[in-house]
Amino acid sequence: MSNPSIVIRPIKTGDWPRIWEIIAPVFRLGTTYAFDSNLNQQQAKELWVSNNLETFIAEDESGELLGTFYLKANFAGNANHICNCGYIVAERARGKGVAAKMCIESQRAAIERGFGAMQFNFVVSSNHGAIRLWQKLGFKIVGTLPAAFKHPELGLIDAHIMFKSLI
Repeated sequence: MSNPSIVIRPIKTGDWPRIWEIIAPVFRLGTTYAFDSNLNQQQAKELWVSNNLETFIAEDESGELLGTFYLKANFAGNANHICNCGYIVAERARGKGVAAKMCIESQRAAIERGFGAMQFNFVVSSNHGAIRLWQKLGFKIVGTLPAAFKHPELGLIDAHIMFKSLI
């Protein structure tokens, strides 16, 4: 499932323009994330690389950007042991194990930071590939939000809450 030639590392100064190149088309398409599809680059940067989360990239051995993900606490206070992540794979790298590698690495990083569970708050029901992968990696659908997402082609569709214990 994981590809040993994929290297995951925290972002560095200077990585943002490359990250923007792969996330902008996903946001513009408007089929998987509940973000404004007209976000500008600064707004997207605040969402993907803000102070309350850690952002990582996946690269191949030549340094080509394959994907990115963030890791953050999903809740504060007595639920601060549950984290949340978001993942985007570059279009040219899809189907090559990048999302799986990032998800596995995000779980390792979450455990290392003391999180005991991971929750995906809003997985669009038409994102079948992601749902299949998350389930293969041990996540369960624990709730469904009916007609929660305004898909640009499918209209109102459901979104799932997915959860996995890390302990």
